[in-house]
Amino acid sequence: MAEDRIPDDDLLIADTGEVEVRPDDRVDDERHDQENRLKPAYVSAVHIALEAGDKGAVYDLVEPLHAADIADLIELLDRSERAQLASAISDLMTSDVIAELNDYVREDLMDTLSAQAVAVIAEQLDTDDAVQLIEDLDEADQRAVMAELEPETRAAVSSALAYPEETAGRLMSRDFVAVPEHMTVGNLIDFLRDEGDLEHDFFEVFIIDEGHHPVGTCALNWILTTPRSVRLTDLMQRDQTLIPVTMDQEEVALMFQKYALISAAVVDESGRLVGQMTVDDVVHIISEEAGEDALLMSGAGDGDINEPLREAFSSRVRWLIANLGTAVVASSIIALFGAAIEQLVALAVLMPIVASIGGNAGTQTMAVAVRAIATNQLTRANTRRILWREFRVALLNGGTIAALIGVAAGLLFSPMMGVVIALAMVINIAVAGLAGVLVPVIFERLDQDPAVASSVFVTMITDSMGFFAFLGLAVAAGLAPL
Repeated sequence: MAEDRIPDDDLLIADTGEVEVRPDDRVDDERHDQENRLKPAYVSAVHIALEAGDKGAVYDLVEPLHAADIADLIELLDRSERAQLASAISDLMTSDVIAELNDYVREDLMDTLSAQAVAVIAEQLDTDDAVQLIEDLDEADQRAVMAELEPETRAAVSSALAYPEETAGRLMSRDFVAVPEHMTVGNLIDFLRDEGDLEHDFFEVFIIDEGHHPVGTCALNWILTTPRSVRLTDLMQRDQTLIPVTMDQEEVALMFQKYALISAAVVDESGRLVGQMTVDDVVHIISEEAGEDALLMSGAGDGDINEPLREAFSSRVRWLIANLGTAVVASSIIALFGAAIEQLVALAVLMPIVASIGGNAGTQTMAVAVRAIATNQLTRANTRRILWREFRVALLNGGTIAALIGVAAGLLFSPMMGVVIALAMVINIAVAGLAGVLVPVIFERLDQDPAVASSVFVTMITDSMGFFAFLGLAVAAGLAPL
């Protein structure tokens, strides 16, 4: 019988007292290191080493980290410690680390560096990341850094900064692969092999005419699986999604989502190929826009925990002041029915319920409307249909909630009180459905972001209408005097 053979990579070296590290052990160690990165004990160790001024210890702690983890570590430290850490690990502060930093933290860190040092970092970055780095600097700092850049990089960054913020021209990558249409597949493969200065990661090759206008694209898998003699004009896909340099980043993201794009050509006003947008850029845009809209709906401004205190105060307080004004409107309606409330305690008990449910219903509808506007599902062409749809949903919701609260109020207080609060609930939820659509639509028609604190105005409408409908119906039904 043949002996059972133990796999070589599982052998233990017993006679020397040493244990061979198996592949599985190395994987487990790497997983263990990954799980322990940036935990409180680790961050505390870095903090202690910084306080002690032990740059060697700091370097040893940080050196094993991935660039993204180093960026996260910098953000976890106090502002006073960030420059100290950057100094201790200067050769680890690569362009990848800088690109991963939060905007506010990166801007803070750049303020501590010389223009020459910032220019060195910018030279290592992709053009779009270099633009993002430089655009956050003060105008004087921008000029100083631009003067230190290589002419080619300076021209690319200057060109990008000439476009408005959050447009394709500002965000696009100027590193792409484009070849003339007269090539064959063989010519193209030879070119890709011989060219030493190609974009590192690309998904398709753009085919251009003599005027540098894109006429088609070739996916890499087509190129690798097609005979060398085939002309690119016979292989390429002529239908392509072209992105104008002035297109807003939200529209770019919608195009990628709608047409399932991996990359797309960016063209200038004359239709010439000037850059490309790739799916990794779009993922960043989607994440940024989603977070921004959620924060704007609450009036929290940028809502970044690294945002300077003064900016955080300024962005939030103005909407709280606006909220105070809208709350006064609702309170004044309550004051109109002060005598009625004094005569009947049930009104004071029940009216917050009407306002609260109406506010929640309005917020639900508003969230749906804001998302529909952002994804281009709600436009001028279908506003009436969506408004009618949400009104019908509101009536169904209102009828259901009204039946429940009406029966409860009728049993606890009186049948007439049940009828009054049920009618008020239907009215308020119906108004909430209309307001939840109309407020964001009005913002959008005024060329304002529809997410900007819409909840403040929707809440004012539902609170005011809830109080007015409930108290007004109670007085009309003779339950209390005016």
